[in-house]
Amino acid sequence: MTGDQPLQFHLIEPDHQISDFVYCFSSFNNLSAIDEGIIIPNGKIDLILSLMENGDFQIVLLGLEKQPKIAPGQTISKFFSISFQPLAVEYILKIPVAGILNKGELLSDDFWSFGINDLEDFEAFCRKATDKIISLVPENIDRRKQNLFRHILAAQGDIRVQELSAEIGWSPRQINQYFNTQLGLSLKSYCNILRFQASLRHIWEGELYPQLNYTDQSHFIKEVKKLSGVSPKELNKNENSRFLQFLVYNKK
Repeated sequence: MTGDQPLQFHLIEPDHQISDFVYCFSSFNNLSAIDEGIIIPNGKIDLILSLMENGDFQIVLLGLEKQPKIAPGQTISKFFSISFQPLAVEYILKIPVAGILNKGELLSDDFWSFGINDLEDFEAFCRKATDKIISLVPENIDRRKQNLFRHILAAQGDIRVQELSAEIGWSPRQINQYFNTQLGLSLKSYCNILRFQASLRHIWEGELYPQLNYTDQSHFIKEVKKLSGVSPKELNKNENSRFLQFLVYNKK
């Protein structure tokens, strides 16, 4: 870490009314303190309000990530974020994200009536975003889709498509078609990301062997390297606090 002031991170969990659609709200301040922050896949779609170091304001929608990437800490001074669950893509955002896998899309700078002043108070931002999301929740939601994601998230990705098919009444083909159309990746790829995320706490706590249903140690190491860029041992060291996902474990 570099810079005169330390990185500041805050996280707020969503109201129960929107928990099917929102994972959390988060804020980062003093991002110039990051020398080389790394963002790793988390299975969420992020709407980010950013204040750039030159004073510009922008709103970006980030699709799902399938690989690690360097955080743009030298150009963004602070940002507030809404991390959406996949169900929000169809019912809340209503913006296709399949085409922005591993990248983002710049939105209008007044999206959802947000503006630069909303970056002044994180809690007020969360209340405003919550009210907006509640107003967008439709009366009718396909219960199969709702149950699909509830089962996947409850299992932390450690679930087979045949089991999901039996639970929600969709064929494996229909489930994979839905994932590819809405999110831009297969069910298996998405579940691998969730299982990796569930493994992060174990790695953070020094458990460098698979605690979840990986085939063996070699498979575990391969998946961790694929999604983080480093081995479980290197991830656990987290030199220079560069893996930003570990900030969550001090807050959630």
